[in-house]
Amino acid sequence: MQLDKYKVEKEGLVVDVTIKQPPHQFVPIYEVKIPEISEGTRILIENKLKPELLSKVDVDMRELLDPKESERVKEKFKKAAYEVVKENFRNLDEKVVQMLVNYLVINTIGLGELEILSYDDHLEEITINSSAQPIWVYHKRWGWCKTNLKPKDEETIYNYASLIARRVGKQINVLNPLLDATLPDGSRVNATLAPISAFGNTLTIRKFSKNPWSVTRLIANNTTSSELMALIWLYVQYELSLIVAGGTGSGKTSFLNAISQFIPPNQRVISIEDTRELTLPKYLQWVPLMTRQPNPEGKGEVTMLDLLVNSLRMRPDRILVGEIRRKREAEILFEAMRTGHSVYATLHADNAVQTIKRLTTPPIDLPKEMMDAVGGIIVQLRQRRLKIRRSLEFAEVLESGDVNVLYRWNSKKDEIEQVGQFQKTIEVISLYSGKDAKEIERDLKEKQEVLEWMVAHEYYDVDEVGYLIAKYYSNKEELMEYVREDKRWEIDI
Repeated sequence: MQLDKYKVEKEGLVVDVTIKQPPHQFVPIYEVKIPEISEGTRILIENKLKPELLSKVDVDMRELLDPKESERVKEKFKKAAYEVVKENFRNLDEKVVQMLVNYLVINTIGLGELEILSYDDHLEEITINSSAQPIWVYHKRWGWCKTNLKPKDEETIYNYASLIARRVGKQINVLNPLLDATLPDGSRVNATLAPISAFGNTLTIRKFSKNPWSVTRLIANNTTSSELMALIWLYVQYELSLIVAGGTGSGKTSFLNAISQFIPPNQRVISIEDTRELTLPKYLQWVPLMTRQPNPEGKGEVTMLDLLVNSLRMRPDRILVGEIRRKREAEILFEAMRTGHSVYATLHADNAVQTIKRLTTPPIDLPKEMMDAVGGIIVQLRQRRLKIRRSLEFAEVLESGDVNVLYRWNSKKDEIEQVGQFQKTIEVISLYSGKDAKEIERDLKEKQEVLEWMVAHEYYDVDEVGYLIAKYYSNKEELMEYVREDKRWEIDI
């Protein structure tokens, strides 16, 4: 049964993608094919054209591995590849020649079939478990799929890992069989060599999202609701700190990315991550910081704790943290909250109550009395059976450090419902804003109107959403006129 079919096009290559569910297979099959390249042509490119191209181009290894030189080197190879293709394939249409040139280049100085898979923006993860298995991918809609591609041998996997390592100034070998690296485009790479991985060499590429999640996308695909997002907007506007919790792959970072779009444009934002995944609107004054692993001699490491301590010296108005893992990190984070910084961070936990337990028991083990520094907790859920992600809960954190769940996802109706009454939020926001309960309620309704208007007019781009929210802060009356008249605001970004 065919589940999906579409084309992916990049750098002159058109790739046909077909996703099928065979009757006796437990997972879908992700088939990728370049229509113009037959098996015979592919073998000719690998065995004849590739060696010819390498002999034609005079490039120093340092140039090949230097990210700053990558575009110039690629153009050098493309020029030589064009000559090689024209010599071996006469009377070909120019469009087909260019396609073969690009295919030859990515198979010579790129990652070959892995690079072709990386072109598909529907994929989140590309994994090789060994040369005995096909390459696997994680598709945003269909989950884990087997591909029709397979590494030639263990040496091929090692070559991929070694090339990636050299490009980022690292190495992977028998003495250093583990690799954790970040590519220039933000993608995260992990590799292991046998016998550390018993079945063979492995490679895992977590792709950096080129189309990061915006608030409106999350509402449009029913991950969350406009009512809940209006409340979170209120929290962010009045500088109440938030923790986004959830299991692995539940969309915590995506949600953190989305709510950052509510930050006013006249404030300084510092983000701290192991791997750069956040993409904030360009209207914000944003400084992204990243941790760094030690070199093979054990020197040069920059930890999340180092960056947290340093960020407090950078006069931030808001601090975004990729994930809280250790006690000292949490202590600095909560100290930042108590000294007037708004902090937004992610944490592994399955519900709001468990989030507090994780923070107040070993290994983090903070006093429960400190928990009231957090304004609210959002819990994200990944429902593997239905292949969906949802906002499971939203809870305010009380003075006692306990939680009061305000919203919860109803799995039968697939809706987010209000299940509790405010105990602290209204009082705190009233203190900060001078508004009474009725005015805060009107504010929430107004924000919900704006969000629903943006969804209706399909403002899905991060910069578009950031622009409109910045307009809300700078000239609310003008924006609300468009919202109430249901007119489209033409954004020139």
